[in-house]
Amino acid sequence: MFDINGWEVIVLAIVAVIVLGPERLPVYAAKLARAVRQLKTLADGARAQLKEQLGPDFDDVNWRQYDPRQYDPRKIVRDALMDTDPSPAGTAGPSDTRVWAPETPPGGAAYDPGKPTPWDTDAT
Repeated sequence: MFDINGWEVIVLAIVAVIVLGPERLPVYAAKLARAVRQLKTLADGARAQLKEQLGPDFDDVNWRQYDPRQYDPRKIVRDALMDTDPSPAGTAGPSDTRVWAPETPPGGAAYDPGKPTPWDTDAT
């Protein structure tokens, strides 16, 4: 959440000791611990209240489908390229598996790497 690594935590602790002083540091550490406990209690209460208000439908929700990490563009492209064409049962064979191949445009030839790439000035 805050993206703080180990060295940054150590530097923050040293700064806290210098700014607060060793005699006031335990008091502020206790206040921080109490605030974290209250925040956890508040979050648990909000979850229980939400569960109570939504009823049994809340338990049926698949929360994994709403995880944004599953929408990685690299994974989507990889899955699309590795997908095989659906064919009737029993007719699929190793030669029926097709990954992706460029198609020849209707009425034209396939792309020729020796020619310059087509450029559309209106599109840019």
